[in-house]
Amino acid sequence: MRRRTPPPPSPLPQRDGVDPVRVRLPVGDTSPTVRDHLVARLAVGAEVIDGMLDEGRILDAEGRPVSRDTAYVPGMFVWFHRELPHEEHVPFPVDVVYRDEHLVVADKPHFLATTPRGSHVTETALARLRRQLEIPTLGAAHRLDRMTAGLVMFTVRPEERGAYQTLFSDRKVAKEYEAVAPYDPALDLPRTVRSRILKERGILAAREIEGEPNAVTRVDLLEHRDGRARYRLTPHTGQTHQLRVHMSALGVPILGDPLYPVVRDPVAADDFRRPLQLLARVLEFTDPLTGREHRFVSRRVLRAWSSYDEWAE
Repeated sequence: MRRRTPPPPSPLPQRDGVDPVRVRLPVGDTSPTVRDHLVARLAVGAEVIDGMLDEGRILDAEGRPVSRDTAYVPGMFVWFHRELPHEEHVPFPVDVVYRDEHLVVADKPHFLATTPRGSHVTETALARLRRQLEIPTLGAAHRLDRMTAGLVMFTVRPEERGAYQTLFSDRKVAKEYEAVAPYDPALDLPRTVRSRILKERGILAAREIEGEPNAVTRVDLLEHRDGRARYRLTPHTGQTHQLRVHMSALGVPILGDPLYPVVRDPVAADDFRRPLQLLARVLEFTDPLTGREHRFVSRRVLRAWSSYDEWAE
């Protein structure tokens, strides 16, 4: 099998912990210039592209500014930094619980995305850690939802990232989550929930459909009081929103969930009240490079259990 040639290194450094955008000019395009291709490809308008070109902010692989009349060459790479909109600062720290020459394991707060995506770019765990630890090569081995807090694994060296990502794709990482949700004395626990979950692009919430199960979660009741309960959730698969969908299907949706059982109106960007009460509590695995046995436990506490009145105010 022919190996894909890796792209050349970026001529631009990171900015605020965020990589520059890399664009490869595809074969088969008939654009006469790089400028024409970028105008057609990027939904920012011709004036923005022309301004970036005139200011020398779009570079080729040699670090040379691309001009308005630079000829289109199939396979050519260009780089630039996008203009970032204002992002609301997430006022909670990202705690590092482990660090060695290969790995960084962080304890992510609620409301902070794991990696740059959509409107969340600099206010992400990855960008923050790159700045905080001064490791520009840091990359995410997996992701947590923005609304979920807890343990996330990052790799220090790009060439080692695949080995750690494979741990997750091969289900060789034991994960435990904790959730706070209503208590139902009629709910028979522990149990293993199996269903088929479909998450469609452009639709916020996933849903269960008929068919072969692709999502499996063990649900254990840890304790309960005042109509609420603390649950341990052990996923055996990794479907989008799996734990949230399964808890909602059991009739005990996780407290603070804006999507399940119904999609609620979005709150203001600076409203950090009532976070989703879901926490990635434990990561356990054998390091594929060192053979070391790792078990990490989040130090975070779900406030709807420890101080419900404060969480609910």
